[in-house]
Amino acid sequence: MANLRAGLIGLGMMGRHHARVIREIDGVDLVGVSDAFGDPHGVADGLKVCSQVEELLEQGLDMAVVAVPTILHEEIALKLADAGVHALIEKPIANDSASGTRIAESFEAKGLVGAVGHIERFNPALQNLRERLEAGELGDVYQLSTRRQGPFPARIADVGVVKDLATHDIDLTAWLTQSAYVDVYARTTSRSGRDHEDMVSAIGHLAGGIITNHTVNWLSPFKERTTVVLGERGAFVADTISADLTFIENGTFQTEWESMAAFRGVAEGSSTRFALAKREPLRVEHETFRDAILGKSNSVVTLREGLETLRVAEAVLESANTGSIVTL
Repeated sequence: MANLRAGLIGLGMMGRHHARVIREIDGVDLVGVSDAFGDPHGVADGLKVCSQVEELLEQGLDMAVVAVPTILHEEIALKLADAGVHALIEKPIANDSASGTRIAESFEAKGLVGAVGHIERFNPALQNLRERLEAGELGDVYQLSTRRQGPFPARIADVGVVKDLATHDIDLTAWLTQSAYVDVYARTTSRSGRDHEDMVSAIGHLAGGIITNHTVNWLSPFKERTTVVLGERGAFVADTISADLTFIENGTFQTEWESMAAFRGVAEGSSTRFALAKREPLRVEHETFRDAILGKSNSVVTLREGLETLRVAEAVLESANTGSIVTL
């Protein structure tokens, strides 16, 4: 079977990584690239840099990766769908849910594979955590908490921290727990003088009674990517920067140290850090997208899932603007 012919739209910071991975995986050839602003990172490597998507489509593409500013996602995605090209669209799926709905419907109407680049799903720590939760190793899940913070990325200008960063946490929360958001309550602020929010604190309820909270910002001098799942038998702690997963079990005995026992509550048990095979999440994401196109598997983040994540993000922003709990 001939290799899939791939195009890349957007040659910025994420585009250069997509280009590298496309060239590394089996069964796919990068045959064309496009960016109206040129190729600042030398991604093309001998390929012609098309200034328009229509020009890129003349290369006869089977699939394409869209890594452009969010506001452009719908325009480009609809052109790809109309041309019969499968697409991996960087998150969020679109600038708003109405736009995201049109994208999802266009790909469904053509029977095409559409995926959203929520890359955290492919982090080895979270993939292993998902398997352990499904196997019942934690028992009943009580709470899922995330912290995602770091310095401001100058490349982001068209959306705030909710749609850019918090969508990672919204997606991974629903995916890990296999539970939809029921309601959210949030507060945002903008301290950097930009048009969009750069900090959010949000809490929510998931179907089945699980509670969740997310702390996300672009204002921290350190980088943190942590997911904690608390449940009946203890807690899993995933660090997606190092791709480490640790389980801290509930203790089977109480401490005799009175002052310590006063604030510990549940006794602290043994802590286990799991040895994981650590493959690059972006590579796994691309291989999953390729296999979905070939009909070998169906583990991509679907356009409908990406749309649901965007709807939750919009509810977070609505809650922050109104000061009210927003029901989904």
